[in-house]
Amino acid sequence: MSNQDIRRIDIRRFVAQAARQEQFLEVVGRDEAEARFRRHLDLTPKGAETVPLGAALGRVLAADVVAEVDVPGFDRSSVDGFAVRAADTQGAGEDTPVVLRLNEEVLSAGRVPALTVAPGTATVLATGGMLPRGADAVVMVEHTESHEEGDALLVAIRKPVVPGAFVAAAGSDIGRGETVMRRGQLLTSREIGVLAAIGRAEVSVVRRPRVAILSTGDEIVAPGEPIRPGAVYDSNAAILAAAVEELGGEPVRLGIARDDEAELAPLVEQGLACDALLLSGGTSKGAGDLSYRIVSRLTDPGIVAHGVALKPGKPLCLAVTKGKPVVILPGFPTSAMFTFHEFVAPVLRALAGLPPAAKESVDATVPMRLGSERGRTEYVMVSLVRGADGGLAAYPLSKGSGAVTAFSAADGFIAIDPQAEAVEAGTPVSVQRIGRDTRPADLIVIGSHCVGLDAITGRLVGEGLTVKTLNVGSMGGLAAARRGECDVAAIHLMDPKSGEYNRPFLTPALGLVTGYRRLQGIVFRKGDVRFEGKTAEEAGLAAAQDSDCILVNRNAGSGTRILTDRLLGAARPTGYWSQAKSHNAVAVAVAQGRADWGVAIESVATLYGLGFLPLQAEHYDFVIPNDRRDRRAVQRFLAALADPAVREKLTALGFTVPEAE
Repeated sequence: MSNQDIRRIDIRRFVAQAARQEQFLEVVGRDEAEARFRRHLDLTPKGAETVPLGAALGRVLAADVVAEVDVPGFDRSSVDGFAVRAADTQGAGEDTPVVLRLNEEVLSAGRVPALTVAPGTATVLATGGMLPRGADAVVMVEHTESHEEGDALLVAIRKPVVPGAFVAAAGSDIGRGETVMRRGQLLTSREIGVLAAIGRAEVSVVRRPRVAILSTGDEIVAPGEPIRPGAVYDSNAAILAAAVEELGGEPVRLGIARDDEAELAPLVEQGLACDALLLSGGTSKGAGDLSYRIVSRLTDPGIVAHGVALKPGKPLCLAVTKGKPVVILPGFPTSAMFTFHEFVAPVLRALAGLPPAAKESVDATVPMRLGSERGRTEYVMVSLVRGADGGLAAYPLSKGSGAVTAFSAADGFIAIDPQAEAVEAGTPVSVQRIGRDTRPADLIVIGSHCVGLDAITGRLVGEGLTVKTLNVGSMGGLAAARRGECDVAAIHLMDPKSGEYNRPFLTPALGLVTGYRRLQGIVFRKGDVRFEGKTAEEAGLAAAQDSDCILVNRNAGSGTRILTDRLLGAARPTGYWSQAKSHNAVAVAVAQGRADWGVAIESVATLYGLGFLPLQAEHYDFVIPNDRRDRRAVQRFLAALADPAVREKLTALGFTVPEAE
């Protein structure tokens, strides 16, 4: 057979195939194509690996990160100055300075104090230095003047301070046992800094899915090579490789295959060794059909859709083998990238351990008539322009599916119904934004922090919900709920008069949801005979009368402070005005000997190896504004709270979970 005869056969085959569209098994709708594709895919992340912290940037966490240390790990000074007892500075002024005797040590950063700050004394303390026992505040050096009298070193203080002044409390940034990062979180420079602050030298991350990328076609030329008539540079491979990296994957570039089955088949086989295979390009000599013929040999189940009723992107071919995606993308760049982001990108995000991408839509109008082809959902790339009335106009980027710049230049796209022949000028449309995620959190929780709350919200985050949690204490959370600033307020407030928790603080606009019970009690260093073998009431009253027994108190407005005041009555023991802002900070102060006792929850005492005298089971409950209760995110929060797996985890953390209401 002559070359001329071969060419004529090729022509007849191409014309017949194009006329009958034999290359498409069945043209299906977009949603049906996606459903078929997803049905057979294994979307679980591709395992985990441990990498050095220096190599973790841009990776995805494979497991929650729980702090094993407090940050800071001790009460430290935030200024250069003098560690003092705040009570000793009262009445100080420019004309009436308070004079204190200096202890014979200088506490620079990294040095452990050896001397107690007794009444009437002070210790030189540098920025970052550890606060010594007895001290509860720092006076800035600018407000002092040092001098000698005989053998004594003295400091004159010209401005009073309150307890806690210029002191960064232990655990005030991060508390031991706190979940600081969640599985699936992308590690940026900020997260790297947090990991370093808690001492992590390595981190477990999701293995990047390996995605093979193969361009096909005699007309395709690699960038950098001389171009010839009829040829095009291979832009798809570069775009796809970059997109794969953006999605947390590892591109495996297989290069360009000519329209030759003997060359294409082994490259496809090589690509199947990866976690996913993407082919694109190659329309001359029916090469798209050649790619299809090779992919059609796959099984389990093989091709699930070939031809999708959308524009651009009709030639899309979706296949699955052994749970892996195999996709033949259209050759034209806009078609290739649109179908990639619609069908492939969500799959790669799942394989990389990332949550589904948030989609943002904005309202706009089309300023001109848009014709459309009936029978296919048409996606039109648009550029948004704000009009004189402040509204947005969506101008179509009419560059066609073969344009390289249409996708990159678009602000978003609109979808035209397959039954519509046109969209008239002035029609309101919804524009789905591209590459932007400004959606606010799905659920906002404000109030008292607890590791039990972490267990609940962690479940929601694992389900793809975005959650913002602000730890401002019970009173702060209650105030936020009253103002309508949150979906859920976490509180544990006891009414001093009735002893009842939380309910007395509600208003008619707020509802209460039962949470769980936390056992509060006195924490102390094991072996301290002042506490061992006593009840909490006995130990507390005795300690309040012992001036050498230092209390670390909680901040005013906290539920624990209310409970502590009820225990002490009118007594104001040594350390009463020292206010720690968390249970962890109380435990650290006691464990490190800067205080001798405090009130905290049992789970924290266990975490720090402290003794514990039970005082009272407090109610850690949730306040929800009535007008927010029907919100989907709130309903999911309530469902998580009632979930047996979450309740079991709360029990394992040491909390008592009442029977579901």
